[in-house]
This record gives sequence, C-alpha cells and structure tokens, in this order.
Amino acid sequence: MNPSVKQEKSFAIMLAAPSVLVLIITTTFPILYLIWSSFQNINLAMPMNDGFAGIENYIEMFKDKQYWKSFRLTIIYTVSTVSLQLLIGLGLALLILRIPKAQWVFRLMAILPIVLAPVVVGLFWRTLMLTPDFGIVDFFTQAIGLGSHAWLSEPKLALFSVILIHTWQWTPFAFLVLLASLASLPSDLYEAAKIDRASAIKRFFYITLPLIRPAIIIIVIMRSMIALSAYAAIYAATRGGPGTATEILNLYAYRTSFLEVNFGYGSTLAVFILVVTVSVATVLYLIRKKNN
Repeated sequence: MNPSVKQEKSFAIMLAAPSVLVLIITTTFPILYLIWSSFQNINLAMPMNDGFAGIENYIEMFKDKQYWKSFRLTIIYTVSTVSLQLLIGLGLALLILRIPKAQWVFRLMAILPIVLAPVVVGLFWRTLMLTPDFGIVDFFTQAIGLGSHAWLSEPKLALFSVILIHTWQWTPFAFLVLLASLASLPSDLYEAAKIDRASAIKRFFYITLPLIRPAIIIIVIMRSMIALSAYAAIYAATRGGPGTATEILNLYAYRTSFLEVNFGYGSTLAVFILVVTVSVATVLYLIRKKNN
C-alpha cells in the first residue's frame, strides 16, 4: 500500500474515532444494558425478588391486557397520524404550488410548528386550544352549534386530540418535502399529457404520484419512526389519560419503569418498542429499495 494512502486512512480513523466512541457510549451500551435488564427482575418496590428472570418478563408482557391495549393505541396513533400528515401535506403542497410568488411565506409558516419542542406543543394545545369553554377549538365548535367538549377528559376525544396535536406539528414536514418534490417535476410530461387530452385526475395518478413516490416513502419512514417513539407531547397534554385512554407503549413503559419502579418489566416493554420500530423501518426501507 502506498505510504501516503496509508497515512490518509490512519488520519481518517483518528478523526472518526472520537465520534464512534461517543456513539458507542451513548447508544450501544444503553441498548445492551436495556436488553440485559429485560431478562432481570429489577423492582425497587420488591427488591427481595430481584434476580435473573429469563423470559418471564416477556411471557408476562404477552399476558398483560394493558400491554395489548397500549399496543393497539400505538398502532392507531401511528397509522392515523402518518396518513393524515401525508394526505394533508400533499393537498397543501398541490395547492401552494399554484401560488409561486408567495411560496416563501407558506414555507416560513410551515417551519414554525416543526421547531417547537413537543412538550411545548402539548402544553400549548392543552392550555390554549383544547381548554373546555375557553379554548380556541371550543370557541369554534360553539360558534357552529356543536357545543363545548372536554377534549382531553373524554377517552375517545382525548385520543382524537393527541392525534390532532401530532398531526398539526408534523404535517408541515410532509408539506415541505412534497412541495420541493412537486416543484422539481419536469413540465414537459404534463404538456405532453395535456396534448393527449389526459384529465387532471389521470395526470395526478399516472404522472405525479409515480414521480413523487420516493418522497412519499421517505415521509412514511421518518414519520412512522417519530410516531412510534412519541412521548413528550402526549405526556404534556394528557399524561396518558384519562385513565389509560392515550397511554401508548412509550408512556406505558415510562409508567412501569419510573412510577411503578419495575425496571425489569419496563425494560421488556422498551425492548419490544425497539424491535417494533426497527422492524417497521426495515420493512419500509425494503419497500423503498424495491421501488427504486
């Protein structure tokens, strides 16, 4: 090997080594410890029972009715928020694309919800938007004759509300990505389609959708990962309530670990969340790779 090439490789390794070391310390070790903890009985309320549990925590998880409820809520929350973000984001992008002179205004407005911390978003909606009688949402529902509602106190309305909160914050991300994708599409294809008398619906389904499919898949992958790991906004808005009506898996794992101090079983729930997230990401990535 050429000495200069060897020196360059050694220098590159020296530059990358600190970052790799920090990554291992902050991610790999905690994940390994989490997996190890999931096979242990670690309960501060009953320390006399601590020790190796094997797969007992996992057996208990699959027998746990609250786990299945939280898992169902997680699926509903993820599918609903991702679908709404994609549909609303695409609709807004198609609309704003027809206003070329003022697009920068809409782009600027779209960034604002994204840069807010999720806990701030949750508190904003809880205190200003969804407060019964005094909230902005209640103001509009009363104005159109639908009355006042306890948006965060009724189970079904609370689930609808947290889905609305997540959709409000992250739809702008889908909107910006799709707007950029639509703006880059070649105009000659549309001109040829118009010459062939293709309707607007046919142009959308046979030209627009196939061309922006890579962007759509990227949005679905990224938004699914965020939805599966959602925590702060829901906790700030409802704390998983009323009861357990909005307690998705992340909140259930938090309650088990830090409120009930059952770290062994809480680690098992966290490992399952990790497995689900990685599995969904892998499937979506394989779909994206196949379409490419």
